[in-house]
Amino acid sequence: MIEGRTHDEKVDLWSLGVLCYEFLVGKPPFEAETHQETYRRISKVEYQFPSHVSEGARDLISKLLKHNPNHRLPLKDVLEHPWIAQNSTKHPTMVEKTTGNVH
Repeated sequence: MIEGRTHDEKVDLWSLGVLCYEFLVGKPPFEAETHQETYRRISKVEYQFPSHVSEGARDLISKLLKHNPNHRLPLKDVLEHPWIAQNSTKHPTMVEKTTGNVH
């Protein structure tokens, strides 16, 4: 997005990783004092987890925040990730083949 290119689901997966981090930590993962430093941290995927973030959450976020979009965890695997399953009150039981809706 920084480079002004069009995006696909893989950018959404990146955004999901950023949002998960922000919800758990209270600030974006790449935030720095200057825009230039923030952009540098984004381009190098440079972030750290505070000690209160669980190993499961770290694992999920780390699998989403990959520089190479093809290395990001696919959405179907996000839904099945142990940390998501462990913390979900509603577990997906079936995915409809025609619409892709989870029931």
